[in-house]
Amino acid sequence: MKIKNIIQNEEKRTITSITISIIGLILSFIGIKIGPIDPAWISIILCGLPIFKDAATGLITNFDIKADVLVTIAIIASIIIGEIFAAGEISTIMMIGGFLEEFTVQKTEKGIEKLIKLKPTKGTKIINYKKTNQKEQTINAEEIKENDILKIRPGETIPVDGKIIEGETSIDQSILTGESLPIDKTKNDEIYSGTVNLYGSFYMKATHNGENSSLQKLIKLVESASPENVKIVRQADKWATWIVIIAVISAIGTYILTKEIIRSVTILVVFCPCALVLATPTAIMAAIGNLTKYGILIRDGISIEKLAKVKKIVFDKTGTLTTGNLQVIETIPYKYNKDKLIKIITSVENKSEHPIAKAITKKYNTSETQEISKFKMEIGKGIKAQTKIENQTKTIHIGNEKLLKENNINIPEDFKNKTQKYENKGATIIYTTINNQLIGATILSDTLRKDSKTLIKTLQQNQIQPVLLTGDNKDATDYISSQLKIKHKKSNCLPEDKINFITECQKNNEIIAMVGDGINDAPSLKKADIGISMGKIGSDISIDASDVTLINDEIKYIPHLLELSKKTLKTINIGISFSLILNFIAMILAILGIMGPVAGALVHNIGSVFVIIYSSLLVKFKT
Repeated sequence: MKIKNIIQNEEKRTITSITISIIGLILSFIGIKIGPIDPAWISIILCGLPIFKDAATGLITNFDIKADVLVTIAIIASIIIGEIFAAGEISTIMMIGGFLEEFTVQKTEKGIEKLIKLKPTKGTKIINYKKTNQKEQTINAEEIKENDILKIRPGETIPVDGKIIEGETSIDQSILTGESLPIDKTKNDEIYSGTVNLYGSFYMKATHNGENSSLQKLIKLVESASPENVKIVRQADKWATWIVIIAVISAIGTYILTKEIIRSVTILVVFCPCALVLATPTAIMAAIGNLTKYGILIRDGISIEKLAKVKKIVFDKTGTLTTGNLQVIETIPYKYNKDKLIKIITSVENKSEHPIAKAITKKYNTSETQEISKFKMEIGKGIKAQTKIENQTKTIHIGNEKLLKENNINIPEDFKNKTQKYENKGATIIYTTINNQLIGATILSDTLRKDSKTLIKTLQQNQIQPVLLTGDNKDATDYISSQLKIKHKKSNCLPEDKINFITECQKNNEIIAMVGDGINDAPSLKKADIGISMGKIGSDISIDASDVTLINDEIKYIPHLLELSKKTLKTINIGISFSLILNFIAMILAILGIMGPVAGALVHNIGSVFVIIYSSLLVKFKT
């Protein structure tokens, strides 16, 4: 069964061939033979024949002259002059170089599968809504039709887009918008497929069929957003046509002038592009190793090439430049003792599972609470409860301005002035009242990551333009952008808005990177030339859709990522230049008869070793 798996799996088959070939070369080098056969023939057969096949296929079908053509000529020439070890060595090195390059190319598409798993599979359809014979029927989500009436219970995922016709609730729609706060919904409000009902039951009317829902559109966006040219092109192939022409013409010309076949064969051997082919994959693997030390995973070599050319980076806000978690930033009393205010708020919020309540109790983690009775959630508004204060039972309201208005509670103008500056920053204001009298408010907000300011400043200093695209409201967006000094921004963005922005930039031949964390960012991460996802708080789908993953969400290392990419390209170009210069010098020496085939094989090995060592220095590179 294991042998069958190796045969069927291309990656395992390649690794096995390389391993056996290396063993054959070692045996050949120390002089051990398998009967009369040089073990280096194993390398020629296992690693050389696939190269022959690829070269012939490209040459015959597309007249595509790649490095494989010259390698094939070099291997055959080595065999002709009896350098079997050199032929086997060339075959193995080329196979290793090809495997390293293929290993760095991302081939999987797991994100789509995980998105599909998120799709709601069932829905509760109401037959004869509000009639005496009303009944419920569970049906498949794809069977839901426009205008069907559905019942959504707490904790359920909404199966299709629609409007609430009865009831009120709070909806977690971060899957679509990335917003950290649940959105309060009531009658006639729109709701979307894939979002989650957090609290009360409600009835909705479907406005789309199951196959045309928002989540289905998100899946289609990820499927269609794949960037072009995703497979890295071997740098050696860019030079291969000219190298082959020069090598063949030089070999033929040398033979015509000198009548010495050994010189012609030596030219073909020294022009074998092993160092040329190794320049790209070894530098890329070294760069990948370097980035791993900084908690950065990069999927393929073409990403490094693109990162070196990035001039604009698009950022999501929530969970990327900010922590993505609501935090209490202030509690303001109004004609009331602050400690007593906090005690009342904490006592009531301890009874709730709402994200706002959890943020408040986390901030004021105290065991000193008082007894609460008649606790009641007012969906989309806040909490109503009772407690004893100075031996008198009093009614507590904790919630938003809508809750206060419904209970005819006025917010004094002087207090409103105190909270206005927080509202302008996109913060959430939670008021507290006793017996319909305001006693204070709690201010909650998403907060900046500690490295966000330094990151944006560094990018701008390096002439890289940051752009903020977020699903959050305008106030929150304006505040965050002003804090970070980001000039280019857009609020209330849906996934397709981010896609459209990136597409427009790409039409202007701009190389765009996108940094995001949520499921809603997956399409734009994939559409961008480079997608950078947050690994710690990011979704599996956004990670699978991206080219780079910040394992520990350390955005401060993004400048290092960009700088290393430029250094890697420079290293590759130096390696290629060195290889070409070495080949031309060796060719001249071969033409003059100074260098023979054995020395030629040694020279090309020295070139390969130099490229490997020089590329390996990238592992220790620091910005």
